[in-house]
Amino acid sequence: MHTETEVNLKLAQEHGLNAEEYDKIVSVLGRTPSFTEIGIFSVMWSEHCSYKNSIAVLKTLPREGGALLTKAGEENAGLVDIGDNLAVAFKIESHNHPSAVEPYQGAATGVGGIHRDIFTMGARPVASLNSLRFGSPQDPRVRYLVDGVVRGIGDYGNSFGVPTVGGEIYFEDCYTGNPLVNAMSVGLVEHRMTVSATAMGKDNPVLIVGSSTGRDGIHGATFASEDLSEASEDKRPSVQVGDPFAEKLLLEATLEAIATGAVVGLQDMGAAGLTSSTSEMSARGIEKTGRGGIEIDLDLAPARENGMTAYELMLSESQERMLIVAEKGREQEIIDVYSKWDVSAVVIGKVTDDNMLRVLHHGTVVAEIPAESLVLGGGAPVYIREAREAKPETQQASLVADDTLDFKTLTLRLLSRPNISSKQWVYRQYDSMVQTNTVTPTGYTDSAVIRIKGTRKGLAMKTDCNSRYVYLNPKAGGAIAVAECARNIACSGAKPLAVTNCLNFGNPYKPEVYFQFKSAVEGMGDACRMFGTPVTGGNVSFYNESTFGGERKAIYPTPTIGMIGLIEEIENLVGSTFRNAGDAIMLFGDPELTLEGSEFLVMQYGTPGTDAPSIDLQHEKNLQELLVSLASKKLINSAHDISDGGFAVAIAEKSIMDRDCMLGFEVELEDVGSGLASIQRQLFSEAQGRVIVSLDPAKAAAVIEAAGRLNVPVRVIGKVQESGARIAVNGRTSAEFTIDELLNAYEHSLEHALHLDLM
Repeated sequence: MHTETEVNLKLAQEHGLNAEEYDKIVSVLGRTPSFTEIGIFSVMWSEHCSYKNSIAVLKTLPREGGALLTKAGEENAGLVDIGDNLAVAFKIESHNHPSAVEPYQGAATGVGGIHRDIFTMGARPVASLNSLRFGSPQDPRVRYLVDGVVRGIGDYGNSFGVPTVGGEIYFEDCYTGNPLVNAMSVGLVEHRMTVSATAMGKDNPVLIVGSSTGRDGIHGATFASEDLSEASEDKRPSVQVGDPFAEKLLLEATLEAIATGAVVGLQDMGAAGLTSSTSEMSARGIEKTGRGGIEIDLDLAPARENGMTAYELMLSESQERMLIVAEKGREQEIIDVYSKWDVSAVVIGKVTDDNMLRVLHHGTVVAEIPAESLVLGGGAPVYIREAREAKPETQQASLVADDTLDFKTLTLRLLSRPNISSKQWVYRQYDSMVQTNTVTPTGYTDSAVIRIKGTRKGLAMKTDCNSRYVYLNPKAGGAIAVAECARNIACSGAKPLAVTNCLNFGNPYKPEVYFQFKSAVEGMGDACRMFGTPVTGGNVSFYNESTFGGERKAIYPTPTIGMIGLIEEIENLVGSTFRNAGDAIMLFGDPELTLEGSEFLVMQYGTPGTDAPSIDLQHEKNLQELLVSLASKKLINSAHDISDGGFAVAIAEKSIMDRDCMLGFEVELEDVGSGLASIQRQLFSEAQGRVIVSLDPAKAAAVIEAAGRLNVPVRVIGKVQESGARIAVNGRTSAEFTIDELLNAYEHSLEHALHLDLM
């Protein structure tokens, strides 16, 4: 017979709770909590679930407006109206810590979890994206992590049947012990088929559907709320194990169950499993109606291991499970639907009206907690930490004279850098064409685009963040992350609509980290307000620091942005690469050129500099409007923004990213700067707000006129040609290439960096 463990402050602290929080729990309950209750509080008040150190800052973001159908954080994912009685559900979340200790399953279950957040809204997932960060590819363990994460994403997504259409991959030493694995899912739903994650209606039955519950993933939410260390290798049991085929059945059964009209509420069992789903659904019901709660009997919950305790059943994060509130008397309809798909569906409890979460096991009440005390916005603690700026200890580069450099060699070296070179080795492992909606091959365009069947519309989507900029200047870097994402969406001809985010930072108890977090969110908020792209929700991942080999390291602050945009007419889609020999090449934007924060500076001078590039949000907004307008009028044939590597890399990519249409170019830049490194700035600056477009020369006057109306600087800089590539500055050739030289530098460099040619 199981003996209940005695609960005291020491045990609470072992669960990640502090003395103040333990005292608050005792006060809320009016007694000492049971062992199961302390487990419930520990996961629900963990950083991962409660957002206790971030929610006060997150509330400063623009969270309403535009075409939003739900407020930020109100449901499992954001929901945006796109017309034709359709809405887009989308969200991005992290699975960093699990992927650090078990990369394959950590990444796979990250993909599975984010898709469940989408189809619990009633939406069918139609696309997946990701944002990945690793240490140096020269490190054998990093290569192991890259291999596991990429295979995990590919195997789960390919088997589940949702195309992986886009993403980004960066390599920096600071991610060596703590990689970032951020997964984004996008789904489509008719307005009338949406479902809320709410428990309402006294005596409505509560069902657990999907896989049976095991011991995998117990305290996963707590694990995600602590620093990584060498001891984290022992936390493999906190990493869940996914089954994409089971999730595919769960998806189809769930959408069919929703169609019966018998589903009142629905929520995924993600972090904290049965605990979070019951408490959060209860709290939403109380918020909406004033009365609510859930009572469940764990004896009724299907378990795949014998002798599981109430504590284990409540905290398990076994995958492919969901909680449903059914209309009373119609539960058998739902059970029958799931049975048809060979998926378990069992009534384990009911909705109550006493505002409590009550858990029974072996005929005994093992937990009885006011539901609102567990959740964000209810009784969960909220902290505002000390923030103190600490400038990075980076060096100003001592630039050498232009006439000492070989710009052809430098450009080819940049193209072969792991942060810039082709990621097709990764993308080839992902099925990007399943569902037959994908319009643009992965990695060939500034944003991924899918067609919306039954309409003439297209949906553009992107993930983006240059964390080096955020490290150097958190506020500017946060704004740039949003601006570049929106710029990429607009380059495809789509109007940016809304944002989800995954905010990856170090330990919030360190004042310099909390300063980075607050400042980055401030910059993001400024950009979102300027662009009219409200934040629909997302994820905060703190404690991304690690100790390996005796050295403590925090990651670069990485506020990853996920964004969606709408193309009203899919035939107006604009690609990134040159399409026609003879086209004119134009450059939009004329900012002050700087090498600060650039990949070139890191490569050539061994320092990122001391600041991020500056950002002009009004210009960015005007530029987006211009690009969308030009696309709708079919005035341009391609558009590609200047980002990592600067102008030289961007224009080279326009030649070689699409192997089916490789064309050369001849361009001349006017060097209006001065000093010994002016050509370096022209070629390699990552100054913001610039886009290279190609177009029929006969349309140049109309484009220039449109740009003038929006106050966007524009100039013709050259032309597209059949072969060969030449960049000149002030009439003198700075670099000249064959297309093969550019392609050879760009195409397989990532594989070489990862030593895949040696494996």
